[in-house]
Formats: sequence, structure tokens, C-alpha cells
Amino acid sequence: MRNIVEDVVKLMYPGLLPSVPEAHDCPVCREDVYVYALNRVSPHYVTTLTGEVLSKLEMQADQGRADIAIAIMEGLRAVAAAPRCGRKVATTS
Repeated sequence: MRNIVEDVVKLMYPGLLPSVPEAHDCPVCREDVYVYALNRVSPHYVTTLTGEVLSKLEMQADQGRADIAIAIMEGLRAVAAAPRCGRKVATTS
């Protein structure tokens, strides 16, 4: 049993990362963004390869991808604002 939304989040993340310049792509921040996004979208569990393929096709629908993209973008911004990796957040004066 697995949540295929996790796969989709991991696939979409690299394409969205450049749109948030202040985002940091270390392993800690990346995982924090994954967790942030996954906690904000509905899971989609499958147990078979057929179910996985069909569900991934469903996830390609515009609204499903948009919801996931929004959650990732929000995660990138939230994690960049308070990184747990020890990176200093740039402040504006």
C-alpha cells in the first residue's frame, strides 16, 4: 500500500523550486516541503500496479495538479521563511 500523491509531489517539486528564489534545496528543506504539501492534499492510496497507473493518470488532471502545485509552492515559501537546516534567512532592511 502506498500514497501515490507522494510520487507526484516529488516529481513536481524540481519544476516549482526555481519559482521561489529564496527556497533552499538541501535534503532537510526538501523533505520539509514534501511533508508540508502532503499534509495539505488528500492522499490517494493504491495497492496494485494497475491502481497506481490509473491513479497517476487521474492525478494528471488539471485540478489535481493545480492543488498539488499550490501546496508545494506554499511549502517552499513556508520552509524558506523558517528553515530547520540552520540556514540563515535573509532579512530586508
